[in-house]
Amino acid sequence: MNLTLLKAITGRFLMVYGVILLVPIIVAYYYQDSSSTILSFALTGLFTLLLGFFLYRRGRIDSSMGVREGFMVVAGIWILASVIGAIPFYASGSVTNFFDALFETTSGFTTTGASVISNLEILPQSILFWRSLTHWLGGLGIIVLFIILLPRFGMGAVHLFHTEVPGPMNQKAFPKIRDEARVLWLIYLGLTSLEVLFLKFAGMSLFDAVNHSFSTLATGGFSTKTASIMEYNSLAIELIIVFFMVLAGVNFNLYIQAWRRGPSNVMLDLEFKVYMLLLLGATSIIVITLVQKSGFDMGTALRQSLFQVVSITTTTGFVTADFNQWPGLAKAILLFLMFIGGSAGSTAGGLKLIRIILLVKVGWNGIKQSLHPRLVTSIVVQEKSVDASVLTGISRYFFLFIAIFVVSSLLLAATGLEPFDAMSASIATLGNVGPGFGVVGPVANYASINAFG
Repeated sequence: MNLTLLKAITGRFLMVYGVILLVPIIVAYYYQDSSSTILSFALTGLFTLLLGFFLYRRGRIDSSMGVREGFMVVAGIWILASVIGAIPFYASGSVTNFFDALFETTSGFTTTGASVISNLEILPQSILFWRSLTHWLGGLGIIVLFIILLPRFGMGAVHLFHTEVPGPMNQKAFPKIRDEARVLWLIYLGLTSLEVLFLKFAGMSLFDAVNHSFSTLATGGFSTKTASIMEYNSLAIELIIVFFMVLAGVNFNLYIQAWRRGPSNVMLDLEFKVYMLLLLGATSIIVITLVQKSGFDMGTALRQSLFQVVSITTTTGFVTADFNQWPGLAKAILLFLMFIGGSAGSTAGGLKLIRIILLVKVGWNGIKQSLHPRLVTSIVVQEKSVDASVLTGISRYFFLFIAIFVVSSLLLAATGLEPFDAMSASIATLGNVGPGFGVVGPVANYASINAFG
């Protein structure tokens, strides 16, 4: 383990992070937040800068970073970002204990969107901004931004990039990782800016438009309103957010392909086609269920179903309806979508569609081979054969995902939650969705779960 390299890279990250922590001070001054709030950001930012400088001076960057170092850097930076980012929440008095502050920040950076804050309207504007900014930084990956801002790491950048942006198959769009990271962040920034403009035009305040755009493109779900998007009761705002949630759930490399080869090329992508069919199919079934079982009129059923299906599938977690009160079939579909998630290479969470597609293909091949033992088959996607090592990795990932889901569900049930509530809370956090069912439903939050949970 190259400790001097780890110190240098961590130190550089902390110096960048320290500067980012000072940004909410501008918001605090503009909205005249309390001096304690301003001081909490100022002291945290300066402390982080000094700590980063200290570590950087005691380290050295070279090109000897391996996979193990890359993993340690990413894990260490995410932990440090969450712990340090929690300080302003606690120091400003926005939450009553540090564990709640840590929960909120970790939920932000991982774009989970689960919250323990019951009344968002009483929070300082700078805290709300920081809360949404953690989403935006964590959405595409703070490490990816780090690669762009700091000098080249040689092959180390490759390990950092692929540890931060995991996927079942390598989809490099550029020869150099730094170029790919830069283009991905430009797309991310461009889509965010467009959504801000559209939401402002639809009637949101600029502050709310910026915050909700941060959360949408990161598929995080933090809102400036306790009632989430339901607060606005605006069809225009809902349609704009649906549109950008769909875009955020698409593999970002497809945008590069669309730019190079034309938009029609995107329609040839298998994962994209399954993604769109999944959204359409799930919405249609829930619309029919709400109309037949709950007496919804067609317009209301379509409006609520479309928003919640897109929000859950992309693991954003915004809400416009209390889907806790929906019929069992509708809730079962939403629970299923929490497992699936969005596309690989997107900001969405969940298992990711391409993994599900490949697992289905593996299962189908197994059935064919059991019927025809001498049959030699291979898994093909986009006219390319998938390596056995990739399929093995996907199988292990799926098993680990399900194992964590089962164990965490049992642990949550041990705290006193009802079994279904425990399972929904488990998948809602594991899949980065945010709201689940029952006590962690769309009109509730995670404040009722004890510290162990």
